Amino acid sequence: MIYTREEIDNITAQIKKECFAVAENYTEGLFCPREFDGWTCLNATPAGTVLHFPCPYFQLGFDPKRTAHRPCLENGTWFRHPETNKQWSNYTTCVDLEDFEMRNQVNLIYKAGYMISLAALLLSLFIFFYFRSLTCTRIQIHKNFFISLAINNLLWLIWYEAVLDNHTVINENGIVCQILHVVLQYFLVTTYFWGFCEGLYLYTLLVVTFLTESKVMVCLYMIGWGVPALIVSVYASLRISTNKDTDYCWIQESIYRWTLIIPVGLSMIANLIFLITIVRVVLTKLHAAQKTTPSNSFKDKNASIRSKRSTVLSDTAFSERTKKAVRATLILIPLIGLQYVVMIVRPEQKTTWEYTYELTEAIVASSQGLCVALLFCFCNGEVTAAVRKKWRQCRLSKKRPWNSCSGVTSVSRHRRNLLDSDLLNQK
Repeated sequence: MIYTREEIDNITAQIKKECFAVAENYTEGLFCPREFDGWTCLNATPAGTVLHFPCPYFQLGFDPKRTAHRPCLENGTWFRHPETNKQWSNYTTCVDLEDFEMRNQVNLIYKAGYMISLAALLLSLFIFFYFRSLTCTRIQIHKNFFISLAINNLLWLIWYEAVLDNHTVINENGIVCQILHVVLQYFLVTTYFWGFCEGLYLYTLLVVTFLTESKVMVCLYMIGWGVPALIVSVYASLRISTNKDTDYCWIQESIYRWTLIIPVGLSMIANLIFLITIVRVVLTKLHAAQKTTPSNSFKDKNASIRSKRSTVLSDTAFSERTKKAVRATLILIPLIGLQYVVMIVRPEQKTTWEYTYELTEAIVASSQGLCVALLFCFCNGEVTAAVRKKWRQCRLSKKRPWNSCSGVTSVSRHRRNLLDSDLLNQK
């Protein structure tokens, strides 16, 4: 449980009040006096001993099952820190170092994965925008999907570097880190909704055939960018209305997290329904194409054969493109949804499965961008064909001589001289 600043102030004020309400009863000998160090009430302790006391349960990152300590010196005074020369309680033992190291390792995996994914997404976006042949509606959806993922990965890197690794920023709880959290959640939701748009477009392409491409893209823009804005606005408004949910840069899990999880879950379920329908339509068309028999008319045999071949080729090309798109989107659905599925079965803290869970979630979440880039760009037939064509053009241009223009000029002059000599001979 994470306590707010107001709750911590109330708890410490109560501890301080109770600490000095009890009268001190000294026995024989020298004692260090009872004292309140800001978090804990330190009872009177015999000189030359060390006082051990439970770690504060209300401090973030402290394990209340552990103990802190403060030495009572031989002269009956409490230990002072050598650097500040102030009385000091040692709370460093309250932090579970093994757990701390595990969290650092997981954070490093997140950072490495997000950096690799961001590089792959930026390279994919460069390819999509560089080649003019890649301008169809499906590629436009890929571009928006990749942009949302790239910004999301970049914001996660900023979040880990500027917030999670900086306890001063978390304790100050400035408006900048709170806005960063809201913007991060917005682009996180947009990635799932643009993944939903990938499946929705395939559904409209094969099932709802009466919609035009322009109308489809307008609807997809509203779904991919507009709907997440409304969802995150509701989420942020609910958290702002609760004081307990606005501390520590909003890093703690909120009870209003359902406002994000439910829409994302519904979009994935709807996407799965779309894809099941798409697979059924594709299989039906392929089955119908196999049953098609050639024409029995002999009046224009060659024309019928040519027509049949062109139809088969076009159907084959269409079915191959469709199957590849459906296959890529089918892989995408469990890929981007696995993170939320894993979150449901989160193990309890300090258990043997916690490290395995945290490691798996870090790898899955941070590598989504890389997997999406591989599925929709690097392994895309249209993209690889465009890159190969450009590569061949570059190789051919390198083989041409640098003085090609001068060579053409010299040839043309030679021909002109031959023509002039022929005219003179004729005269």
